[in-house]
Amino acid sequence: MRGCDLLTIGELAARTGLSVSAIRFYEGRGLVSPIRTSGNQRRFLRSDIRRLSFTLIAQKLGLTIEEICAELAQLPQGRTPTQADWERISRHFRKEIDRRIALLERTRDTLDSCIGCGCLSLKTCGLYNPGDRLAVNGPGPRFVLSANETRPDLDQ
Repeated sequence: MRGCDLLTIGELAARTGLSVSAIRFYEGRGLVSPIRTSGNQRRFLRSDIRRLSFTLIAQKLGLTIEEICAELAQLPQGRTPTQADWERISRHFRKEIDRRIALLERTRDTLDSCIGCGCLSLKTCGLYNPGDRLAVNGPGPRFVLSANETRPDLDQ
């Protein structure tokens, strides 16, 4: 590998907009693996720009470092990922993004009236959940967090 194909940590920081300390953090988590020079300096592959950019986007979407690591572990080390590599990861992330969008939409659509927590603090809680009967289904905001649980019918 030619030296001009490698980036210093400062160059990688400039290209990604990350701080040097953030790159070291991601290195420690295994998201990038620098090559060490004979003087023990870090050198990064150009493909690490894409790996870190992907990481930033995934974090903005709310994915954890562990989830991101699992996906990036499927990408090849030492070469720039191909379109097929990214499409494979994109298909998997699309499902997670769609799940999160659905949660946000449920939250948006129910938050003003009732979040289904059984708190009985809103007038509608007395209608949807009289006597806190939904407590048998478990704790928390049931209608928002569970895609499978629906509000009880008011006629029950």
